[in-house]
Amino acid sequence: MFLVCGEALMDVFAEQETSSGVVLDARVGGSPFNVAIGLARLGQPVAFFGGLSKGFLGERLCKALTAEHVDVGFCPRVDAPTTLGLVGLAADGSASYAFYGTGCADRMVTADDLPDLGDDIRALHFGSYATVVEPVATAQRLLVERERGRRLIAYDPNLRLNVEPNLQCWKEMTTWMVGRAHIIKVSSEDLHLAFPGMPIQEVAARWLQSGCRLVVVTKGGSGVSAFNRSVEIDVEARPVDVVDTVGAGDTFQAALLT
Repeated sequence: MFLVCGEALMDVFAEQETSSGVVLDARVGGSPFNVAIGLARLGQPVAFFGGLSKGFLGERLCKALTAEHVDVGFCPRVDAPTTLGLVGLAADGSASYAFYGTGCADRMVTADDLPDLGDDIRALHFGSYATVVEPVATAQRLLVERERGRRLIAYDPNLRLNVEPNLQCWKEMTTWMVGRAHIIKVSSEDLHLAFPGMPIQEVAARWLQSGCRLVVVTKGGSGVSAFNRSVEIDVEARPVDVVDTVGAGDTFQAALLT
């Protein structure tokens, strides 16, 4: 079984203007949330560990996970709002985000909420802003330290500077994780943002020297590159008609973990 750790939120899309405002379409989401659902749809037993609001949006997130056969038994229920991520789509389908999440349920997980894990859980996935905002970031680090010698650890930084604008914070968390995670998946966009001017191969080599076993870099329409200590593999992307890219990296991560 997989345990996916991190945020669950509502992605809010602007549909159209009206005479009195804007029609908004709120959809369940969040990078780790998407990974958990992707794993379940690929037939993998999976549980989710993240703070869910006791309010109606938290109930909706819980309902969505349960409907997809994701175990929510590890999720703390928190008396706080649900994070909203406003999503804007460019003409090419790429997404931009604005997050409203200060004091929200996904951030309020603490060390006291860390679950006891049975032997059936063989792999843990971590990613996105829950790894850099407090108090949940400290709780997740404690979980990584506790479990890394017993289970496979996977990580996707999934940088969101509009949640945590301090790039150094993301770089420090990524550096900390490369010495503890077995698998790191990162987009070339995030890689160039965090390590500008550094070739992908150089970053991968440094991470592998730090202890990571596998580095996978997704490059959108240019495909994907994977590295271990002896081999680099490049795979071309299949041409598709892009509607939008929301959740694309999360879907890839679920397939990679499967």
